[in-house]
Amino acid sequence: MTIRNSDRFIISYNRIDHLMKEISGAQDHLSFFRLIEMAKKKNAIIRRYEADLREYGDLRNAIVHHRTSTEYAIAEPHDEVVRKIEEIEAELNTPVTVGEMFKTNVTTFQRTDSLSYALKVIQDKKYNQFPVYDGSEFKGLITPVGITMWMASTVDSETFSRKKTTLGEILAHEHSRENHQFIGQHASVYEALEIFNVAITRGKRLEALLITEDGKPNKKLIGIVTPTSMMKVK
Repeated sequence: MTIRNSDRFIISYNRIDHLMKEISGAQDHLSFFRLIEMAKKKNAIIRRYEADLREYGDLRNAIVHHRTSTEYAIAEPHDEVVRKIEEIEAELNTPVTVGEMFKTNVTTFQRTDSLSYALKVIQDKKYNQFPVYDGSEFKGLITPVGITMWMASTVDSETFSRKKTTLGEILAHEHSRENHQFIGQHASVYEALEIFNVAITRGKRLEALLITEDGKPNKKLIGIVTPTSMMKVK
């Protein structure tokens, strides 16, 4: 027996309705549109697909309220519409997290490491961000911009030395730049994307999101998200 698009659509719609109740913590019966308003405050996936969900709410009402029999629906959604609402349901049910997509063995540096050593790592691993620690305490993120700013400040110095210069000295040229933010491994990739976009609207550029278990800087670094790596996210 072939399942009609309208039936698949309503099934997925009802599941999304239930998921939004869980996300928002709603106890009473609320309209689909009210649930969107509440759930989007807590969930980046709802925010990303808000316009689609509102359209699906209107389509669901047309299908259900104008149905004249169990066999007849006034509107049969296109295949693409059904595929999209089912994709949204799947993303809400099992969100892709930054931990899943970007977890990796992160090379970290100590503030006493030399610039020469860091540059060799750049050459070998093509890194552009350098998380710097003092023991186990995170001190900051060095980027090519910070290195360039340091070089500009020492261009007339007679004691310029990549071997003697430490990353702690380079870091001093990054302190005025809020170039990073920590994020928990269970955050969705859409939440990460929002963080980058919000920073841009505020006139800032984040060079990286640093992933730890709970998003706190005193925990082990388990991954890095960069603006370039976010191009993987649809």
